[in-house]
Amino acid sequence: MSESGEGPRIVARYQLTGREAEARAAADRVCFDQTVEAAEESLPPGLRAEVVGRIEAFRLLSPARYEAAISYPGRLLGGRCAGLLNLLFGTSSLRAGVRLLSFELPDELLLRWRGPRLGIRGLRDATGVHDRPLVCAVLKPLGRSPRDLAELAAQFTRGGVDLIKDDQGLMDQSFCPFDERIARCAEAVAQGAAERGRPCLYFPHVSGEPEEMRRRARRAVVAGAGGLLVAPGLTGFGALQELADDEACALPIASHPSLLGTYGVDPDSGVAPAVLYGRLPRLAGADISIYPTFGTGYAMTRSDCTAVAEACRAPWRQITATLPTAAGRIAVEHVAELGALYGRDVLFILGSRIQQDPAGVAAATGRFVREIERAVG
Repeated sequence: MSESGEGPRIVARYQLTGREAEARAAADRVCFDQTVEAAEESLPPGLRAEVVGRIEAFRLLSPARYEAAISYPGRLLGGRCAGLLNLLFGTSSLRAGVRLLSFELPDELLLRWRGPRLGIRGLRDATGVHDRPLVCAVLKPLGRSPRDLAELAAQFTRGGVDLIKDDQGLMDQSFCPFDERIARCAEAVAQGAAERGRPCLYFPHVSGEPEEMRRRARRAVVAGAGGLLVAPGLTGFGALQELADDEACALPIASHPSLLGTYGVDPDSGVAPAVLYGRLPRLAGADISIYPTFGTGYAMTRSDCTAVAEACRAPWRQITATLPTAAGRIAVEHVAELGALYGRDVLFILGSRIQQDPAGVAAATGRFVREIERAVG
């Protein structure tokens, strides 16, 4: 979509609601909002052609919904994550009836991003699991002590999970200090993994202010953690990217959707799930993208989940594939359906109800893992 000599262009696709004339006017407004944010008549001569976004295609999606493909000069991209988000949806995010559906970066610009450190293949190598979906347990509920969480982690490890992550509510509370929690939990997971003869990766939650997040990440490395949990809705995608590129940490990262849902719950505004939970976390360097599954009480449809998984796993030049998830209080009876939807390259996240199983956490976890092996392996 670029003309000879004008340089690479970034293409974004937007959904616009209303009658055709209204949608076309909204598309024109996006072109200006996302670049000069000024009325056309106020621009110096020639600036529109040089800077303002350009409508490349316009089509009907469904009654009162249209899609516009708009391109921007690649030279407008300042920096990486923050600059990209600002260019794609900064001012337009303030308007109703405009939704960012997708975006494409030309190769010259895509090379600025490394993407996930391990990705799907690397996570499989790290866990030693290659023939079924991976399974993750969660240390919760909030309010437990480091000692209690470490014991829970030990039971999950005995049950056969591949990953264990902190609940996103765990940060550095007085009843559960970060340093003590990660030391106890990492030790419990390492001991359980050694006893069963197969790795288990522990992902502590490290979100916080930039300096504090880096400190927590480095403490996690020293403690023996196998990964990091980051909520880019709280920290920013740029902070996730800095951590993913930090060779002093060099651990895989799981992206958590805390606060991101505010951008995606309205189907006519905000950011489509495929971008919010797929392309953006993957581009920023998340090896795992956590998001809610359809039918679990969250604002996600089956087609949303399919689109996110596709955005996580589709070939994308040098950007390694990110592992999508089946999350949101998943029960055993949902395994077959979700396995048919996602296939083997997915991470099942155990729901908290498994802790109430009368057989005990380890036995219930083992049953869940075996069901996944039977249904999807």
